[in-house]
Amino acid sequence: AAPAPAPAPVPSEPAPADTIPADDAALLAAASSLSSVSAEDEGEEATQIKLDSISTTAMPAETKRVQALEELAYAMRDLVRVRDWQPGDQLIVNDPYLGGTHLPDVTLIAPVFTGGRLAAFVANRAHHADIGAEAPGSMPISTRLEDEGRVIAPRLLIDAGRLEDRFLSELCADLAQPEGARGDFSAQISANRAGIKRLESWLAGIGFGAFERDLDELNAYAERLARAEFLRFPPGRYAFVDRLDDDGQGSCDLAIAVTLEFDGGRVRVDFTGTAAQVAGNVNCPRPVTAAAVYYVFRCLLPEQAPACAGLFAPIELVTVPGSLVDAARPAAVAAGNVETSSRIVDALLGAAARALPGRIPAASQGTMNNLALGSRTEPRWAYYETIAGGMGAGPAGGGLSAVQTHMTNTLNTPVEVLESSYPLRVTRYALREGSGGAGARRGGDGVVREFEALAPMQATVLSERRRHSPWGLDGGAPGRPGRNRLNGRDLPGKVELTLKPGDRLTIETPGGGGFGGSGHR
Repeated sequence: AAPAPAPAPVPSEPAPADTIPADDAALLAAASSLSSVSAEDEGEEATQIKLDSISTTAMPAETKRVQALEELAYAMRDLVRVRDWQPGDQLIVNDPYLGGTHLPDVTLIAPVFTGGRLAAFVANRAHHADIGAEAPGSMPISTRLEDEGRVIAPRLLIDAGRLEDRFLSELCADLAQPEGARGDFSAQISANRAGIKRLESWLAGIGFGAFERDLDELNAYAERLARAEFLRFPPGRYAFVDRLDDDGQGSCDLAIAVTLEFDGGRVRVDFTGTAAQVAGNVNCPRPVTAAAVYYVFRCLLPEQAPACAGLFAPIELVTVPGSLVDAARPAAVAAGNVETSSRIVDALLGAAARALPGRIPAASQGTMNNLALGSRTEPRWAYYETIAGGMGAGPAGGGLSAVQTHMTNTLNTPVEVLESSYPLRVTRYALREGSGGAGARRGGDGVVREFEALAPMQATVLSERRRHSPWGLDGGAPGRPGRNRLNGRDLPGKVELTLKPGDRLTIETPGGGGFGGSGHR
């Protein structure tokens, strides 16, 4: 085993929304005072530049970046505007600093034409179980982006309908299962082609002019709806600090600080006070931070709100370049997309709970419990999964048990499929009873999932909430933190292992926080 360094003692658990630990007071004060600084207040440090009709803010690296989420909704803007697109093109990219998230997430983008005119784009993103890192699943305990696998800068995978076969063959040859990987890329290509065909058919029916007008009307409606909803929020600033356990390289108790400022139908989301980027791979590219902010406000807005750029026009995002939530190349980011994004959501909900008491649920498990297994020797294979945990309880009821929450989007892997495909046996899969936080409404329980190795293999665990528990609200108790073990011996939250036949790796996932004063389920 190659465990991370032993973490330092924890002075206190993360703050529930109605209390603030003393050691967080300075961070909150800094976040609150700095959140009032606008781009205009920064004077010559900030300059406004116009890109078509979209205004963005360009600043030196040591200053804050202030940008409307509406603009970040167009993450593809720089990717698509520099190319002379042709029918049949498909662009491929996974570079986290050029439009991606982390390297296993590979995006394909294709143009849609109508009447010889470029009308739109379709895109899909797939998480690949292997993208060429030495560690199985391409989720290593890394310190540089290049350690995490093949970095694909934006380039054409299909040029005017012609597949760049040599590039694709070389890419797949670097992966654990080349034939399977080629099939996955082919599926992505086919998905875009299906999207193009359906969108072309629709555009032919309504006409391009009507399409443009409808988009404008949809975005205008969404913006009006969002502004009206934000006017219901009590004006003021609401700050919260939550923490990551560690980065797997010795840095512990990493602060994610956020201040929400509601004013006149707008909201400013300011991450000033967040820890600087670190040596480990919990760093977050700014688009991932934006996605977490999108998610939280999408949950707070009415169900009928359309998911489009206009919905986020009244939201302004402030980050500090070189911080955990706005990392700079070549920082490692494999866990930033999965673990740090989860903590960003927790911090945002913690701040929102101060603005909207009685409406926001307690913290859910706050980790994806990432597990990657495989072998680089023949027969090569790679397997990756995230593991469910407890949901936080809320004003409407107790938290669900054994579910994926917030930033995860994966389903349960059936034991039968796992055991028939890989040299693994699942020896236990059960609720982790009592792991949900107590309260008038109890938090959901996590799970226990235990694997027995049937052949030599490598394993990587990237997990959080092993020391900092998911917080409760309104007097509810925190959920029980998670636990990782090998043959009964405790492991760090982030660890690389070599397993031999008969070894048993056990993942116990966190429970959700409780809500309200003590009581029973």
